[in-house]
Amino acid sequence: MNASSLASKGVTALVALASLVIFTWPLLATSNSATETGFAQTVFMVLIPMLLILLLVQFTASGTDSKILGLLAVLVALNSVIRMLGAGVGGIETAFFLIVISGFIFRTSFGFAMGALSLLVSGLLTGGVGPWLPFQMMAAGLVGIGAGLLPKVRTRVLQIAVLASYGFVASYVYGAMMTMWNWPYLAGKDSGLSFVPNGGLLTNLEKFWQFQILTGGLIWDTGRAVTTVALIFVTAPALLAALERAASRAGIKTF
Repeated sequence: MNASSLASKGVTALVALASLVIFTWPLLATSNSATETGFAQTVFMVLIPMLLILLLVQFTASGTDSKILGLLAVLVALNSVIRMLGAGVGGIETAFFLIVISGFIFRTSFGFAMGALSLLVSGLLTGGVGPWLPFQMMAAGLVGIGAGLLPKVRTRVLQIAVLASYGFVASYVYGAMMTMWNWPYLAGKDSGLSFVPNGGLLTNLEKFWQFQILTGGLIWDTGRAVTTVALIFVTAPALLAALERAASRAGIKTF
């Protein structure tokens, strides 16, 4: 493994770690005095430079910068339009199947960029820009990273089974992350579901899951999970073959 490849993997790992810390801060925080808007602005200022560095390192290390960048641009544009078909309607989410499949083929760095940029572009297209957008970008990026870490089974049937299983679990994880970042604000300070400053990990984790269940978050996430799995089963046979050919032409080894 050369230095460029190590650098690319290192940047991906740092971005993933930073994202996880930002999402799980309510479980360990000692105060809930920060404002939602101020926190989101800080996250956005940190996220964008990291994303740009990640892209620069990844495409420089690949040796086929223009081909990979062009393919990423096409997939992001396509996924942004696809997301407009179902985003926010009864929990139906149409964007994640393509993030999972492309992350599986092109691995972690590409998966993160695909997830984060898809949510950014679709948010800009639909006017869905707000304090939640950087968190959506990071959460989708983490879904892409996870897809890139999936085992590389060779049999197509097993590939689809692995992708569908991961897509199902990732849909709930994405929903949990998106609820957790603003749970202290949504639950308020004095309810039985509120974040407890200095309450410790287990206490706040219990409060969080109670909030998820009672507010219907899990039901909403089920719509995303069912949609993602269904679209993977429908599109994966053709998409996997097409993306594998594209990877081969770009000089990327998929196995």
